[in-house]
Amino acid sequence: MKVLSALFAAIATINVAFAATGYIHDERSLRPLRKRWTSDNPYVTVDGSTCTVKPMGGGQDDGPNLLYAFNLCGSTALINLPGYYTVNTVLQTYLTNVEVRLTGAISYVPDIEYWSPASIYLTYQNATTYWFFGGSGITLHGGGTIDANGQTWWDYYAQNPSAGVAGGSSRVFARPIPLTVGNASNVVVDDISVINSPFWHNFVYQSTDITYSNIQIRSISSNESAEAVNSDGWDIYRSSYVTIKDSNIQNGDDCVSFKPNSTYMTVENLICNGSHGISVGSLGQYAGETDIVANVYVRNISMSNAQNGARIKVFGGSNDTKSVSGGGSGYVKNVTFQDFVNNNVDNPIYLTQCYSSSAQQCQNFPSTLSISDVHFIDVTGTASGKVANNTVATLECSAKCVDITATGTSLAPKNGTAGSGKYLCANLQNESTLDFQCTDVPITKG
Repeated sequence: MKVLSALFAAIATINVAFAATGYIHDERSLRPLRKRWTSDNPYVTVDGSTCTVKPMGGGQDDGPNLLYAFNLCGSTALINLPGYYTVNTVLQTYLTNVEVRLTGAISYVPDIEYWSPASIYLTYQNATTYWFFGGSGITLHGGGTIDANGQTWWDYYAQNPSAGVAGGSSRVFARPIPLTVGNASNVVVDDISVINSPFWHNFVYQSTDITYSNIQIRSISSNESAEAVNSDGWDIYRSSYVTIKDSNIQNGDDCVSFKPNSTYMTVENLICNGSHGISVGSLGQYAGETDIVANVYVRNISMSNAQNGARIKVFGGSNDTKSVSGGGSGYVKNVTFQDFVNNNVDNPIYLTQCYSSSAQQCQNFPSTLSISDVHFIDVTGTASGKVANNTVATLECSAKCVDITATGTSLAPKNGTAGSGKYLCANLQNESTLDFQCTDVPITKG
């Protein structure tokens, strides 16, 4: 009876520790549960419910040892990663109630011949990944770094461009994503750097209740003729209740992109530099597919030296039933951009139903993916001047866009003042809901 009482007391201590810290694991509270597992791997040590992985060193592949630890301590445990790990093995993990504490670094070997065919294929836009991070009740944190050593990929791509689908990768030259949270629920990724990605940095794939906070992202090429291509900070696909907050992103593509079937998204307190904006889409790319993005709240964004600020991008329609460049259906609904500050941004506000489509295509085949209930609140700052005629915003629909509002707008063209910029509009149902004067224009190439 005394043994049972002690065990119940230990379990109660675990629950209290979790409630207090927000993390799944507390080493002290799990001391009574030691010797749950034993390791026959000299690089993986076990202390109670804690697995610690020691790097092999000398450039040897630590991937198999990491997988060993993830399999051994895959449930109600702590996986401790304090060292520098060289990885040249695909990581596919499924964890339950596990804290992964990365205080060191995971460095993927830039071995194109291995990774391009071996990385895990994720279907949408031919995306692949180095690490498919699945399961439930997981925390990944610790101040560590995931480094994909993308310069080798960027240099190769510049010399050997392999055209994939619009905005995507290629099956011939796949460019893996450093971290994909996939088929997962109740996951927290906190205080991690993800750098030098060959493609997107983070992918949320068919998951729910996912939170990222205090993430540092950086992919800047050292070769001016080989830029970091498609280096999105986050892409979200077929997922719900995703929060991204309190992070700093320096890249060359979307800071955050809501791909098809993203619902109940919150993005707040981000610093984005050099990006293509906070983007809803692209959507409607594949004929016969239904894409939905709804209930999105974006707040307190600093966007600098970027192509776009607050953006919604939808492909035009198509009469080709096999099209991969337009013709999909669905809707964008209930999206708010608030407290959005632009600095040297080409298009501080940009909404289009003619993305990556010709003006003729959009006129002949208007988008069948509707846009409604979109609100721009306190979007301010300066444009770069790269768009002609002092244009500071474009809202261009090939089919009618409904319930588009703007309040507190204060955008200035380069070397101009707020109120002196031009706002281009096409096919808005009601321009009186905007606090700026529209210049109505014909549809142009998106």
